[in-house]
Amino acid sequence: MAAPMELYCWAGGWGLPSVDPDCLAVLTYARFTGAPLKVHKITNPWRSPSGTLPALKTKDEGIISDTQQIITHLRKQKFNADYDLSARQGADTLAFVSLLQEKLLPVLIHTFWVDAKNYVEHTRKWYGEAIPFPLNFFLPGRMQKRQLERLQMVCGENCLDNEEELEKELYREARECLTLLSQRLGRQKFFFGDSPASLDAIVFSHLAPLLKAKLPNGKFQQHLKSLPNLCNYCTSILSLYFPWDEGDPPPSVPKAAAGDGSDAEEEPYKRRNQVLSVLVGLVAMVGYALLTGIVSVQKQQPRPGGSRAIALEEEEEEEEE
Repeated sequence: MAAPMELYCWAGGWGLPSVDPDCLAVLTYARFTGAPLKVHKITNPWRSPSGTLPALKTKDEGIISDTQQIITHLRKQKFNADYDLSARQGADTLAFVSLLQEKLLPVLIHTFWVDAKNYVEHTRKWYGEAIPFPLNFFLPGRMQKRQLERLQMVCGENCLDNEEELEKELYREARECLTLLSQRLGRQKFFFGDSPASLDAIVFSHLAPLLKAKLPNGKFQQHLKSLPNLCNYCTSILSLYFPWDEGDPPPSVPKAAAGDGSDAEEEPYKRRNQVLSVLVGLVAMVGYALLTGIVSVQKQQPRPGGSRAIALEEEEEEEEE
């Protein structure tokens, strides 16, 4: 019997079981193989044992946070979606995964995290509403910074200097990538026939967020929607392996029975996270007050009679709804 495993991942949204491509890849691979995971869908990364998402808690290897390493661990536990692939199909898998990382991932980062309209009106808005207070004040910004660093690793440190030129180049290469994927898939149910493989989990995790998100600037999204076989491919995987909306159990199914981890606050991380949340909230609010001038610290010249040398000036500011 396989060792018990727990997966911590971003919660679902936009009609998907998870809004994060890395988490979505692991969830989809697990569904393909029937891996017995206790899934905790959360909106606070600090509730993860590693502080990041996704994170797989295993009995024998501890905590695994890298997406590909999680999939490799599931393979070691005899949950291998690529078991029946030939050597050539295995080589094709590596080639296509590399293509997705180099050509499609950068445009996804740009679409969700760099494009100003999409980031403000869609991405930051969703995470800001989903992440609990007070973490929602600064975590979306930190997440954006990490995504920009990922983009620079692929495209070069100076890639953001000329965003207009970067966008043209990224979109051109990504369109070619989507067209190639569409041609390779053809009329097949999955990329290697009637059974899903790890490549299908990776491709789906890249395409589904782009297809399902309601983006105010959907320029690249429209190209995906012009390729019906890829759209049907995503819809088919959702209906077959995630038959309820957003990947959450239907109302008639108790959440605790579904293992979604929403009541997982009994975990040993509960007290740590509560303390950290309070401390971070205090630091964030004090920092915000100082930066915006709501509270300022001024030095005063000593006065005769021993008056206090330091005084705090506070200005009341009306909160905007």
